Formats: sequence, structure tokens, C-alpha cells
Amino acid sequence: MSSFKAVILAAGQGTRMKSKVPKVLHKIIDKPMVDYVIDESIAAGASDICVIVGHQSAMVKAMIGDRVKFGLQAEQLGTGHAVMQAGEFLNGDEDILVLCGDTPLIKGETLKKLAEMHSAEGNSVTVVSMLLDEPTGYGRIIRSGDKFDKIVEQKDASDEEKACKEVNTGVYIFKSAALVSAFDKLTNNNAQGEYYLTDTLEIIKNDGGKVGIMQAEDETEFLGINSKLQLGEATRVMKRRINDFHMLNGVTLQDPENTYIGKDVKIGSDTLILPGCYIEGKTEIGSDCIIGPNSRITSSTVRNCVTVQNSTMIDAYIDNYTTVGPYAYLRPNSKVGEHVRIGDFVEIKNSTIDDGTKVSHLTYVGDSDVGKCVNFGCGTVTVNYDGKNKFRCKIGDNVFIGCNTNLVAPVEVGASAYTAAGSTITKDIPENSLAIARSRQENKEGWRIKTGK
Repeated sequence: MSSFKAVILAAGQGTRMKSKVPKVLHKIIDKPMVDYVIDESIAAGASDICVIVGHQSAMVKAMIGDRVKFGLQAEQLGTGHAVMQAGEFLNGDEDILVLCGDTPLIKGETLKKLAEMHSAEGNSVTVVSMLLDEPTGYGRIIRSGDKFDKIVEQKDASDEEKACKEVNTGVYIFKSAALVSAFDKLTNNNAQGEYYLTDTLEIIKNDGGKVGIMQAEDETEFLGINSKLQLGEATRVMKRRINDFHMLNGVTLQDPENTYIGKDVKIGSDTLILPGCYIEGKTEIGSDCIIGPNSRITSSTVRNCVTVQNSTMIDAYIDNYTTVGPYAYLRPNSKVGEHVRIGDFVEIKNSTIDDGTKVSHLTYVGDSDVGKCVNFGCGTVTVNYDGKNKFRCKIGDNVFIGCNTNLVAPVEVGASAYTAAGSTITKDIPENSLAIARSRQENKEGWRIKTGK
């Protein structure tokens, strides 16, 4: 297989989406649809990628980032005109794969198969076709016998041509020299007044080039998304595809129809995912875990034998044999050790919790470094913000923090120290000490009768 580059068309507005967001940025589960196309191009072996942007180009470029090159189609003059905007990217010896940014269900193995067929047959261009019982709206692939003749768009097709059920998927691979040469002869003499990329195939054929056709085995790969209804259909296909992959690799999904897992997520065998979970981003979950129900985990690492119940985690790390929840919230840069208990209505933010510690309920730990085997009483707060700056708390091993304690950072609690319930701690506590920071109780007998309250 010869090497190839990819051009992805992502300049359209997508008016039928009825949205302020550019069409290719609408998400399938947890990623913009154009990201799927980029990822599968890379998986197929593309050496470089150029994305053609147009409508709200700054937003599209910001979302995609710097892993690709960009071309700008400032005026929407057709697919052929869009590919032309790749400019110098089209020059060279590598083949050019052309894809649409609104086809997120495409698979890398299909694109690799296309590139291999194109190279093996010595084609100047190869197009992917599919057979549809209802081909309305698609360009028709017209053959002379078994050989390619032309592609006719719906609005330019005769009644006889409209009866053809073999349609164009919008996926092609060109020899770069053949494509660049065809652009010199491309016109907009059609019903739309646009420069159709499809016309380059007929130009290449008439110039003596060889045009190949690869018929798709799975038509769902080439479903283009033009509305929120089609977005929902594609999401169902992708969700089932991803969930099937995990179940075949030893993960138990108790209710696959009610479980959403992002494409980049990794999950170990014998982990149980309960209903209502949303697992996304670069999350990695180990083996023998129980996740859910109704948990959301984003770009986090969960090691082995962890239980997460009805909780939210974002950019967090959970080590082996730890339990989280219910109703816990682990915010970015939370690092939790082994055999830790993070209980109900506990929030952890930008903190390290070492092995064996228990933060059982109704507690906030922010900007803190917590040692081993610490016990947090109910209602503890690390007071980390003074209105202008944030400060850290440091809590040593085997500390016992009484309920309703406020630790006003910056403060350090020495190993094996205690705080009395209801204390507001503003000074460091030495090791093995008991800190009491509250007013002595005073009872005023008969106060209600005397005051008439």
C-alpha cells in the first residue's frame, strides 16, 4: 500500500441542524463528529491531514487543535472547490484520501482496505459506493457494464439515472497528480452552479486514468449527518458499536441501552457497569470494578477492585480497593490512594488522599495533602480560599479530625494529632496533640423567662 494523506471537508454550515454550533462540532457521545473522522484517518495510516474549514472556522479550528493542517473555504462553491483549498497539501507523491467531516461512523479498517485496493489495482482514483433501496438525495454511480462511467448528482440526474441504487458515499482516494490535473478542467456547469468533486472522476477517466469502485459492506459507516434526528441515529449506532466491543472483551454492562461509553475509554475485564453511567474522555478503568449506577467519569484513572456509586469524577485518580460515593464529587487533580473511603456528599479538589484514609460523609477537602489512615469527621472543611488567594493544608498520618472542624489553610496537622469537634483550626498542630479551638460552653439559666423571648 502506498502512503497517503487525508483531506477532510468540514466547511459547511449545516442549516438543517438548526443550531449556532457548526455541524461538524456536534458530538457523538463525547467527541465532535469530525474528531471521529480524523481519528479513523490516522488509524488507517494517513501520514498527514488537512481539514477544510469555512463556517465559523475559528471555532472549528479551536476545537480540533493543532494536530492537523487547515485550509479555508471562505465561500461555499462545492466539494471540488473545497478540496482545492488544500492548496500545496495536494502536491507530492502521496495519494489523497478525501472524506466528509460529517460521517463519524467511518472505520479505519475500511479506509485502509480502500487504500490497499487503490494501490493494488493501480487506480488513478477509487470511490466507495453503496447500494441503497432508497437512494434519493445521493449522487448515483453510473456504470458501463462493470466499469465506472460517471457520477450524477440527484438534481442533475435523469429519471433513468435516478432509478440506479448504487450511490456515492463521498469517500475517495486519488493519485495526487491526477487530482491536481483534473482541477484544471473542472467547471461549475451544473444545476447548482458549483464545482463538484464528483466531476473529477469523469475527467480523470476521459484523460485515460483508471477509476475503481469499492462497494461498501456496511452502509451505516457512510451515514452523513445533516439534522439532529440523524445525529441521534448515529449516536445509537456508535453507542452499540462501542458497548459491544467492551462486552466482547469481558466487561459486563448490565443495561447496554442505558450505558454511554466514549470511544477512547479503556475498561478491564470483569468490571461491572451498572445502568445510567456516562464514561468519557481518556478514562481508564481497571478490572473487577463496580461502576454505578448513575455515575459520570471523565478523563480519570480508576485502578482495580474499585467501587464508584452515584458519583462524579473529572480528571481524577483512584487507586486499588477504594470506594467512592454515593453522591461524591472528585474534581480535577484529585489523587486518591488504596483502601480509601470517599463517602456520601464528599467533595475532593486538587488534593492527595493517601492509603487507608476515610472521608466518610459531608466533607470538603480542597488543596490539601492528606496522609495515611486519617479519619475525617462529618462536616469537615479545609478552608482553602481567603478571597484573594488559595492555600494548602497538610495533614499527617493517623490524624483524627473531629466532626465540624474547619482547617483554615495554610495549616499543618502533625502525625497522630486530634482536633476536637467544632474546632476552627488556624495554627499548626504538633504531632500527638489535641487541638481545641472553640468557645467554652456557658449556660445562662432562666434566660428565656427573664428575657420574655
